[in-house]
Amino acid sequence: MAELSGAQILAKSLKTQGVGELFGLVGLPIGPITVAVQREGMRYIGVRHEQAAAYAAQAAGYMNGRIGAAAVVSGPGMTNAITALGNAEANCWPMLLIAGSSSTELMERGDFQEAPQVQAAKPFVKWAGQAQDPRLIPHLVATAVRHAIGGRPGAVYLDMPGNIIDGKVEEDEVRWMERVPDPPRPEAADGDVAQALETLKSASNPLVVVGKGAAWAQAENEVREFIDKTGLPFLPMPMGKGVVPDDHPMNVSAARTNALKNTDVVFLIGARMNWMLHFGLPPRWRDDLRVIQLDIDAAEIGSSVPTEAPLVGDAQAVMGQLNAALDADPWQFEDGSEWRASLLAEAERKREQNAGFYQSDEMPMGYYRPLKILDDAMPRDAIFVCEGENTMGIARTVINSYEARARLDAGTWGTMGVGPGFALAAQVVNPDKRVVALEGDAAFGFGPAEVETAVRHELPITWVIFNNNGIGEGVEEIDRSKPIPPGVMTPNARYEKIIEAFGGKGYHCTTPDEVEAAIEDAFKQKGSTLINVAIAPKAMRRKQQFGWLTRH
Repeated sequence: MAELSGAQILAKSLKTQGVGELFGLVGLPIGPITVAVQREGMRYIGVRHEQAAAYAAQAAGYMNGRIGAAAVVSGPGMTNAITALGNAEANCWPMLLIAGSSSTELMERGDFQEAPQVQAAKPFVKWAGQAQDPRLIPHLVATAVRHAIGGRPGAVYLDMPGNIIDGKVEEDEVRWMERVPDPPRPEAADGDVAQALETLKSASNPLVVVGKGAAWAQAENEVREFIDKTGLPFLPMPMGKGVVPDDHPMNVSAARTNALKNTDVVFLIGARMNWMLHFGLPPRWRDDLRVIQLDIDAAEIGSSVPTEAPLVGDAQAVMGQLNAALDADPWQFEDGSEWRASLLAEAERKREQNAGFYQSDEMPMGYYRPLKILDDAMPRDAIFVCEGENTMGIARTVINSYEARARLDAGTWGTMGVGPGFALAAQVVNPDKRVVALEGDAAFGFGPAEVETAVRHELPITWVIFNNNGIGEGVEEIDRSKPIPPGVMTPNARYEKIIEAFGGKGYHCTTPDEVEAAIEDAFKQKGSTLINVAIAPKAMRRKQQFGWLTRH
């Protein structure tokens, strides 16, 4: 039998477990891993910063329904990726981070880039381990994948010492493992399903909230069927958008404040009562709120407010149970109810109000009109990546999604800098779909060099930068006689020049007509493009009844 290196064994193991691409930043000691991966027929995407590699891995896992993987170098390379581990864990997205580390015989002796990497990873992952023998690498990879995709998914970490990567063993000595099966889809108890339906039927003002847990569970068909059967108004969370298409008549996103404040029974489908839903507490919710909660993790049930009807199980399976129960005993929320009529009327009023923003001739431009131009131009199956304080918040109300797992943003952790890595993964996993990465200028600053990655790997991402010269607000010009305000950035920066330096095509837009023309042309290009949209430094969203963050 032939000899195999640890790198070769790792590559074969990743392929067995369904990893189709590896994101990373090459260097000591992981170089042999990247070569071995390519020889196994997998795609290696070399990025410009370790965070981008790890962000890309978790987005790939979320979109492909299995797991994504990233490989980084030891010491600072690994610690650069820890924020991404935390983001994956907060979002409940499956990813495997592989990092090189000191050779075992040199540990605790001051080796190059030596660091306590396993210990550093542990607070942010479901499982962390270190390879000690090349022959056992397949077992460790299978163990990592099992933890990452099982139950509530999340991040895992595998430490690969340099001598284990380079070490060689006979092929017949390797403990090869079969592919870890996809996780089971546990159903809720029949009594809990019946209780949930009875609770819904007793509601005067019911509301369904669809979270990204439903998207991960690939429950879109079941959730859509449930909404159609019951006629219940629904509200998607940001990355729950598209599980039910945004243009569904029961979507009351535009009436979000009224819906949350006045519902008496809320059905959470893969959504958590965390800060994004204001913890289920007044004044954003009624003090007598009743909760139906569907989650894969029993520990999540009642974590913020009591749950009257718990549904512990897989969203696809449990929604199938609910639909079967409705087939046996049909029920639909009253078609002419005052509650549903009021929500739909409020949503229509908000849409009419927004129409004025969409048609605004104000110069410099605000957020709404260029966002509407982008929304109108995007294909229905586009993948939309978005980050940035106002850019992301306003885009949630303007940019529509029609398919599940087609919107990626800052997520549960509110992490800035995720966009470039997410966009790379979105295009790699969905080569035949249009990927649009909308970035605020501040958020784009976390990883602008990743546009070179896109150009180099011929990924036709359309990057759109909303440039207001700062974080939150900018200025038209810097007054050099005073200290520069903390959130201010260089006015009128020409971000499109960055992609041009790498061979991509850039556009600079100051008017709606220029935005429309740039998007039309960018969508015709075969390579990556970047549209720099200059907006008013003081541009803001329309006045909100409540602030976006609840602290007490």
